[in-house]
Amino acid sequence: MNHLISRVRGCVKKALPKAGKTCLWLLKIILPISLLVRLLQYSGLLGELSLMPGSVFSLIGLPGETAIVFITSIFTPLYAPVALITSMQLTVRQATILALMCLTSHNLPVECAVQSKTGSGFWEMAILRVFMSFFIAMCLHWVMPSEGWGVTSATASAGACYGIRDVFIHWFMSSMKVTLTILLIVTALMILHYILDEFRLMQKLSAVLAPLMKLFGLPEDAAFLWLTGNVVGLAYGGAIMAEQAEQGKLSPANGKLLNYHLAMSHSLLEDSLIFIAIGIPALWIIFTRLFFAIVVVWLRRAYNYYYVRKIVI
Repeated sequence: MNHLISRVRGCVKKALPKAGKTCLWLLKIILPISLLVRLLQYSGLLGELSLMPGSVFSLIGLPGETAIVFITSIFTPLYAPVALITSMQLTVRQATILALMCLTSHNLPVECAVQSKTGSGFWEMAILRVFMSFFIAMCLHWVMPSEGWGVTSATASAGACYGIRDVFIHWFMSSMKVTLTILLIVTALMILHYILDEFRLMQKLSAVLAPLMKLFGLPEDAAFLWLTGNVVGLAYGGAIMAEQAEQGKLSPANGKLLNYHLAMSHSLLEDSLIFIAIGIPALWIIFTRLFFAIVVVWLRRAYNYYYVRKIVI
């Protein structure tokens, strides 16, 4: 028992410094971006900038100013969009739709580059993810009830502030709240990652999940990579995929199918927790991502079957 506790304590000691560095890095992203949006809200420029995309976003039930959140998500990790969402007064319904758009299309320059190393084209993945962001948003706008939703945050919009001092106070309070929440989540997940690695639990869990791969349209031996991509993220999971592809353990066809799934649903644990922490319903963001990941993979498999069959005939 003492040996077990000692190993767990060692995992915690390894995780804490890295979690601290990660949070400092996140502060450099969250603070300036959220302040910029607050100032744009206060000056009224955000409303003017949102006029052009507003007509498009109104079709999916979102105010025009949310376009800046989606655009930010395309080029940055999810923490920046989360900070921006908490700077706006959105209903839970609106925030859920926006969250799923950001979950589908975030950090594309990095993540699509990772996926391009395992058989999928950079632009293929980027276009797929941006298109599916709007398609998923449209579907949610159709199926989610329009009444009975609260708001995600009690933080006042900067547009309602009486002076620049209020803007800075609201910005600082909301930013610290988001940062503290993310600090707790990142630290817990970092510890979990080290524990899984220390006790070699990933292999055991992947064996349990192997039968589920059939439902996902993936080969059973993709369970380990699927689990890796959903527990520790696409960047790290992509590195392992690239290594297995180089060693011949992952065929190009299976690698592409896995990429299609992970494009729709990856970091399922961390990403979901971040949005759940700001009041977005867990079931909507988790099962929606899994559902569309399954749909995309099976559509790709159908395309492969009929396209290859047509060529052969």
